[in-house]
Amino acid sequence: MSAEPTIIQPSDHPIRPDLIDDEALFVMRKLNQAGFSSYLVGGGVRDLYLGKTPKDFDISTDARPGQVRRLFSNSRTIGRRFRLVQVFFKNRKTIEVSTLRSLSEYDLDGPEAILAPNNTFGTLDEDAQRRDLTINALFYEIENHTIIDHVGGVDDLDRGMIRLIGVPAKRITHDPVRMLRAIRHSVRNNFTVEAASWSAICEHRHLLSLCPPSRLRDELLKDVYSGVSAQWFDMSVEAELFTSLFPVYEGQMSAPMPGNMSCRDLLQRSFAAIDRLNLLAVASGSHRQPDYFHLAFLLIPWAIANFNLVDVNLKGPQLYQLAKNLREGINETVGIQLNLRRSTRQEITTLLAHLPVLIHNRQRKSWPKWLKRKSYFNTCRLLFCYYREAVDGIPVPDSSFTDTLPQEERQAPSRRSRKSRKKGRPAFSGNRRGGVFGFKR
Repeated sequence: MSAEPTIIQPSDHPIRPDLIDDEALFVMRKLNQAGFSSYLVGGGVRDLYLGKTPKDFDISTDARPGQVRRLFSNSRTIGRRFRLVQVFFKNRKTIEVSTLRSLSEYDLDGPEAILAPNNTFGTLDEDAQRRDLTINALFYEIENHTIIDHVGGVDDLDRGMIRLIGVPAKRITHDPVRMLRAIRHSVRNNFTVEAASWSAICEHRHLLSLCPPSRLRDELLKDVYSGVSAQWFDMSVEAELFTSLFPVYEGQMSAPMPGNMSCRDLLQRSFAAIDRLNLLAVASGSHRQPDYFHLAFLLIPWAIANFNLVDVNLKGPQLYQLAKNLREGINETVGIQLNLRRSTRQEITTLLAHLPVLIHNRQRKSWPKWLKRKSYFNTCRLLFCYYREAVDGIPVPDSSFTDTLPQEERQAPSRRSRKSRKKGRPAFSGNRRGGVFGFKR
């Protein structure tokens, strides 16, 4: 634990108050006026130092959650392991304020516990020491416009280095998700992972299985939507973390795939397609595809290896049986491993089951009429286009991408027939006269 922090003066760093979100400045100034200290922390300081626009502006303070709540009527308290205060502003903007936390006995020298409870308040130094990476443990204060560095984070930013704080093996043991965060920030910033941290990640990759599945799912999806998921995939495979997130690919990375590729090759090209199309969506202001769509896309190699997906040409009862087998396979594997909702599993099953139908009809001018009538046809067709880009290098057509809405955003017209209505049940009338309060007689 460092005794004296390094103070970086305004002349030695690029962060200026006018780069900080107005609402975040308001919160910090109000805390200071009430006699408390306040600091911009974590990713906000890191991104501003690197010349990027932060996604979030999080604040730490020595004020207790209850004291923060009394200062801001437009706020609420959240959190279980540690209480946070969310301060609300217009346009759904939220600023999170946390009280400085201490290093509990579990964090450094205590029992080898996974995600041990830590709900005690602490000092600036202790709060810095308990964070994951040195580049995420910097504090910026607005009174003197200085950066306070307890862990050498500024030096690591200058050198392009990702370093776990403390003893890497011990910090990973207490929270294995730190391994994913190290790789994430490495690829997003084109930084190198420090040797001791990388060695600990490779050695303790198996600990990911001890984390809650829903937490692993959420962390995985952050990287899928990052725009650099192809680089993330390469690094995760090198550290053997990818198969810990997707155990279905354990021992399968060399399996043969269409296009004379291996499973790893197809996955790498799939992530590259995801990056290209996600960046296109952001640039054009369009929607990005939902979670279930990307998960289905990433499970295509698994479905090929286990269900001969691209070679079968089924319809009717045989297609139903394929869908049933796919659903059972998903339920027994990734459905549990990533804690997927029942609806998500069904969406993935639907997309994968109909992919071979589209593959075997790609030479024709039109798709099967029975499939075109389905509400999910456009999404199935889009998955086929993604697959074709990954396998054949044929880019997804802009029209296929921009004209297709996620299934949950598409409203099918109501076609309720008169015969389907039970006798005596009122129905809303049209424009004809004679109705009473909108009901037919």
